[in-house]
Order: sequence, then structure tokens, then C-alpha cells
Amino acid sequence: MVELKTEESINEMRAPGRVVAQALAAVRQAARVGVSLQELDAVAREVLAGAGASSPFLGYRPHFAPVPFPGVICASVNDAIVHGVPDGYRLRDGDLVSIDCGAKLGGWVGDAAVSFTVGSPRPADVRLIETAEAALAAGIAAARPGNRIGDIAHAIGTVCRSAGYGIMEDFGGHGVGRTMHEDPGVPNEGRPGRGMQLRPGMVLAIEPMLIAGGTDHYRCDGDGDGWTLRTVDGTRAAHTEHTIAITTEGPRILTAL
Repeated sequence: MVELKTEESINEMRAPGRVVAQALAAVRQAARVGVSLQELDAVAREVLAGAGASSPFLGYRPHFAPVPFPGVICASVNDAIVHGVPDGYRLRDGDLVSIDCGAKLGGWVGDAAVSFTVGSPRPADVRLIETAEAALAAGIAAARPGNRIGDIAHAIGTVCRSAGYGIMEDFGGHGVGRTMHEDPGVPNEGRPGRGMQLRPGMVLAIEPMLIAGGTDHYRCDGDGDGWTLRTVDGTRAAHTEHTIAITTEGPRILTAL
């Protein structure tokens, strides 16, 4: 069931959204060669604690996970697409890093992700990240009353496919509210004019997940963490995300600084 939020509720959701944005900005600033993923997780924890927010990631255990998630961020490096566990890996020059973060504050949740490079960027990685950001922007622009879920999906998919990238199968965006994952699902590829109609008060996490090699397939990490999902061809991936509210004036980004 899709919960339509009131204008007051949407205004309240701006608080956890702002915390997420601050955490992502702090993590990005701290991400340098030699810094571990655990240290980046500690940076995000400090931001959340300073705001009086909790993490919807920490301890989260969906049906596919063998253990609860151990961090407040997902830290996915290079060929890791999503759900990377923040472990002792130390960043290296040229790494492509995707950080996903959530916050819960005042009973509401915010969820967002950003991709960036550490040290000297590879031109191919820059193009991949820029395309992921463009796909996110296209999806957000399509999130207007009267449009449909398929319009968001089509906008995202068109940008990704036109650039020759793959789109991670089985995963996409979702509703956000009192919990991190609510109805409806928001695919990253679809047919325009199809699916649920968008209405003011809907709050969605829109999140393109691009694979540089052009395949849509993924595999679970063989190191046994049970969480990290990687490209099957070893190529790099990028992940961007914002929580947005659909309003009569158009989409409102709740996880911007």
C-alpha cells in the first residue's frame, strides 16, 4: 500500500534527508588514499549521532541476508555495485567509490547515494559517474503528478542504455517513509505511460545502478560477507540516489544539502 504524505510530513522528512546529505558530504571529504572503509563508516556514524539520528542500515536484515548489516553506510568499491560492507579495505588511487547512507529522525527516513573517485580519476569512471548522475536527474524530472512509474523508469533507462551501460537487474528504487523500503517499487528501466500513476504526497527513492561493461547481471561477493553485490564481468559500477517528494509544484529533493 502506498502512503501519501501530507505537506507537513514532507517538511518533516527534510530533517533526516538533510542528515543523509551531510553524512555523504562528510564521507566524501574524508575519502582519501589510505583511508579504510571502516573509517568512512565512523565518519557517517559521527554525523548521525551529532544530529540525534539513527541508521536504518545498521542491523538491517532482509530475507536474502545471512547476517544483519554491520554498518551505517554501504561502501561499494570498483566492481561492487551496491551493499558493500564497510570493512578494513583501504582506498587506493583511482578507486571508484559508491556510498549509500540512510538516516531516521523524527520517525521518518531519508536515503541517498553518491559515487565518486579517489585520487587520480580514470576518464571512463568519470563518464560512468556523470551518466549515473544524469540518469538520476532524468528520473527525478519525470517524477511529476500525472506521470507514471514507467515514465521515471523510462527516463532513467534511456540515459543509461544510450551511453552503453548495463542496468543492475532485480534492483531499483522504492517508496520511503516511516521505513526505508515502502511501496511502490521504482524500476530503472520501463515503458513510458505504464505502471502506477504518480500523485502528490508520494515519496520515492530514485536510484540508478549502472554497470560499465553493459551487462545487467551481478553476483554475490565470494568472500562470504553475504551482502556485497558485484558485476559478473569485473567492470566498474556507479550508484546514485535521492529521496524525492512528488508535489503539485514538481519533484522536491529531500536529501540535498
